[in-house]
Order: sequence, then structure tokens, then C-alpha cells
Amino acid sequence: MDDNSTSNGSLYESTSYSKRYEEIFLCKTPQRTSMLSGAQFVRDMIEGHPQTCYELFRMDKETFMNLCDHLKRHENLQDTQFVTVEEAVTMFLLIVGHNVRMRVVANRFQHSTKTVARHFKEDCIGAIDGTHISAWVLADRQTSFRGRKTIITQNVMCACDFDMMFTFVYASWEGTANDARVFLDALTRPEVNFPWPSEGKYYVVDSGYPCISGFLPPYRGERYHLQEYRGRRNQPIRYKELFNYRHSSLRNIIESYFGVLKTRFPILRMMPCYKPKYEVEDLSIEGEEESTSSTNHSIDLSDESARLSRLVEIKLLK
Repeated sequence: MDDNSTSNGSLYESTSYSKRYEEIFLCKTPQRTSMLSGAQFVRDMIEGHPQTCYELFRMDKETFMNLCDHLKRHENLQDTQFVTVEEAVTMFLLIVGHNVRMRVVANRFQHSTKTVARHFKEDCIGAIDGTHISAWVLADRQTSFRGRKTIITQNVMCACDFDMMFTFVYASWEGTANDARVFLDALTRPEVNFPWPSEGKYYVVDSGYPCISGFLPPYRGERYHLQEYRGRRNQPIRYKELFNYRHSSLRNIIESYFGVLKTRFPILRMMPCYKPKYEVEDLSIEGEEESTSSTNHSIDLSDESARLSRLVEIKLLK
């Protein structure tokens, strides 16, 4: 009887999942069915009252058309199958100029939120930031790897795109190293194959990185983090605050990736003290074997062990 109940329950769950999958992915109900498309909306603005165009676009009709022509002529933007350059520029101006949410813009222009986000982030290819990964090093090198939280870490610089993919990882720097120092070292080493942005593209970086071509930091001295803009009374006011708010929204993606990565691999938060093994010529140095009654994973840090470790490092450097 119990086996039959379990079987019936599993069959019911499978049927429910199948129906749910069919509703979401197979029998899709059109969401945006307005007769006023995004292209028609832009056309109405251009052909309508000039004050309306100025109020929405924050520029007059002539300036707007000259901007679109300039972007087309220099191949910064091109018409796609579903979105024209004029639509893409209009969506950008509404989001930046009026702090309009992407879902509102998607409904107004009858495009998916993914399409709106892709055109808003047209030239931004990803974000760069550093994170501290737990590490284990020899006793005489621990000072330089001990960060502000007194934990032994290495400063790892990562670049990511907007599809949850890390496109570049540069590890092994001490936890006390400054982010800008790690960044400049990665850029000046051809052997690490840093993925440079193409002309007109850029990465978003935080204020600790230098402002150079291809890398866009926020304004310093202004509110930046998203939590600082929560609430009706904390909305961005000046253009620098609005820029920082949008910048933070883009760069926050890499913080989310770091959180997912460290949750998936907890060892990155607290690295065990694995016993090292070195081989130099005919000499094999290994940490002392653990006692069967002990659960301590730290290695022997006696004077003799430290002396042998330094000997190994000297050999390796030679």
C-alpha cells in the first residue's frame, strides 16, 4: 500500500511539472500586445510637438536626429532585426534621463526586458573587481597575505560578462595588495592574455581602479551603492548620482557572481591547512603524520620545519 502511494505521488508530481513546463515554454501567452510599437512611439515623438520631444529626450529633435546619425555613421550602433537605432537611443535616454525602470521601458516599447537590458548595456562588455579568497602559505610569508580581516587570503581579480561567465581570472597576489596594483600588473603582462575591450567597448570598475580607456569607474565623492538609494527620499538627484546609481546596477553583477561562487564552493571562504610536500633533488620533505587520535590539520611550524621550508624556497628560486 505504501509503495503504491509513493508511486502515485511521484506520478502526480511528474504530471504537474510537465503541465507547468508546457505552460511556460510551449504554450506561451503573448505578454506585450499593444498596437503602439516602440518604433511608432519614437515616430510620434519626432513628428509631434517639439516641447514633448525636449521633455522626454532632454534634447530637441535636431540634436536627437544628429546623435542617431552620428552613431550610425561611426558604426557605434546599428539597426537590428527588432530594434532601430532611434529606439535604442530613446530607451537609453528615458532610463538615464528620467530614472525609468527597464520593465516600464519594455512595456512602452513592446520589447522583452532582456532586449531592453541588452541595448542599454550595448557597449558595456562586463565588470571587473577583486575578491579575497582564503589561502594557506608558509609561516614566514603569512604577514603579506593577511588582509584587513586578519584572515590569510589572496587578492584575486576577475572579469565577468552578463551571462554569469568569468572571462578572466588573475590569482596569486597577496591579500594586502591593492586592487589597482593587481589590475595594472595584469594589464602590463602580455603572457596573462588579458581580454582587452575592443574600441568603443568598456568594463565597469569601482572607484579604486584608474580611469583609463576601456575601463569606466564611477564618480568619486558621490553616493554609489544601491542600498544608499533605497526609499523615496533617497532617489538620485544630480546627474553624477544618477550615473553612479546606474553604474552600481551594472557592476553589482560581479558581486552576485562572487556570492554564488563562494556559496557553491565553501572552501574558498576558509581554506584548510593542507600539509605541503616538496621534493628537492633526493630530499623529500613532508609534514609530520597526524596522530590517529587528533583532528588538527595544521602543519608542523617548528624551527626545523621552517628551516627546511626556507631551504626548499631557495632551491626553487635557483
